[in-house]
Amino acid sequence: MRRSFIVFLSLSMIFIQACEGPAGPQGPPGQDGQDGGVVLSNAFELEGVHFTGENNYGLVEEYGFEVLPSDVVLVYILWETDENEIWRLLPQTVFLPEGVLQYSFDFTVVDVSIFLEGTVDLGVLDTIWTRDQIFRVVVAPADFVDARIDYSDYHAVTKMLGLDEEDFISKK
Repeated sequence: MRRSFIVFLSLSMIFIQACEGPAGPQGPPGQDGQDGGVVLSNAFELEGVHFTGENNYGLVEEYGFEVLPSDVVLVYILWETDENEIWRLLPQTVFLPEGVLQYSFDFTVVDVSIFLEGTVDLGVLDTIWTRDQIFRVVVAPADFVDARIDYSDYHAVTKMLGLDEEDFISKK
């Protein structure tokens, strides 16, 4: 009995491994990239952003391309320039003697909103915090979001998504 069970089990495994079903339906066509690959993300740069009382210390910018509900939006601010540009991921908090200032953002499938908030009186901030700010907006498909990447590392993110400097088209 035991021997016939082993033979039966062995034959069953051979037949199961040999089975193959019909091919599934073809997936939707992808969007060709410049190098013939699939476009992983979109990006743009906002230059000369001014935060004032007239614009309620914020900016709303439409993407100009399709963004899906599952996409992830990252916004970086040019924090400092020495030998290299230093980009910081928003939100970014600054502790000032007058209070706390935070550069923040939110997004929809239509636009991204970048704004100032905090405990400091925004109307008396030095113009170094409110004038001529530069931001980079990166929109990445959720499929390519990787928990092992440090998203505060601008260079790691752009490398992972295959973005070069020329991919950041200036919108202002």
